[in-house]
Amino acid sequence: MTTTQREMGVTARGAADRHTPVLAARITELLAPALDHPGAVFLDGTLGMGGHTEAILQACPHATAYGVDRDTDALRLAGERLASYGDRFQPVHSVYDEAIDALAERGVSSVDAVLFDLGVSSLQLDETDRGFAYSVDAPLDMRMDQTTGPTAADVLNTYSAADLTRILRVYGEERFARKIAAAIVREREQEPFTDSARLVELLRRVIPGASQRTSGHPGKRTFQALRIEVNGELASWEAALPAAIDALAVGGRIAVLSYHSLEDRITKRALAAGATSTAPPDLPVELPEHAPYLKLLTRGGEQPTEQEIADNARAASARLRAAERILPTTRGVQSRTKGLRR
Repeated sequence: MTTTQREMGVTARGAADRHTPVLAARITELLAPALDHPGAVFLDGTLGMGGHTEAILQACPHATAYGVDRDTDALRLAGERLASYGDRFQPVHSVYDEAIDALAERGVSSVDAVLFDLGVSSLQLDETDRGFAYSVDAPLDMRMDQTTGPTAADVLNTYSAADLTRILRVYGEERFARKIAAAIVREREQEPFTDSARLVELLRRVIPGASQRTSGHPGKRTFQALRIEVNGELASWEAALPAAIDALAVGGRIAVLSYHSLEDRITKRALAAGATSTAPPDLPVELPEHAPYLKLLTRGGEQPTEQEIADNARAASARLRAAERILPTTRGVQSRTKGLRR
């Protein structure tokens, strides 16, 4: 399928018809109090097809939304979906770890509410020629921004066995990482990898049958690992989250949807760090610079209801965390949240 054919098909169905945003009502409930004033600014750091932003714009008539995405197809589709809101919606082509800088270039120095809906989007999963879905044969691309950077095929065909093992083990949490990496290196010596079906066939051969029966599709963890590596997702998230918290106005709120434990762990630690006093235990009075600057709005990672999962299967693994900025900081949030993955 060509890009033109894909665009025609997607436009015909419409972004709203094909995309159900995860936990949209709960996210709107959490963020709306911070957007109930003239000039309020909402940042959707992972715009996708614009479902969450649409819910916010409907519920918060004073808000202007900046929608950030590295995927030009997503920006186009969301723009069509949100066209009726006029200047209240501003698309921004950027990666989310550069979102705050991109808004600063537009004269926006602080934000009142922020949302990050992490991971692969419905658009990227549905467009089979992007290579994200292991259930359909497609070129091994997996770039969220198809205008730049190496593809999943490049990773498979050029990384050493040791590096492949590392990304499969760390990003995919794959028990058989070493075995899979060795098989990939052997296979590529015969012919480079170009399509997803060949990789799935290799995984079916290499991963023991007992594990496949109990752990789901054999491609799930490897495809996740490749996607994270190709798009630099965890490194970007470690940079993006503290920057977004820094940019929050006092009274501003942030919500994060994560879909696997690595992202959620980074989120949990960053929000917990902001909600915890750093005063030494023996200090008689807590100094302002030691006071928590965040208040947690969710207890742990909230999960979708059974009904929402029934309505939207992609919500099944989602975890939602949210916090409110309650104090300015005299030193940057970045310095208090270093090394979040350790």
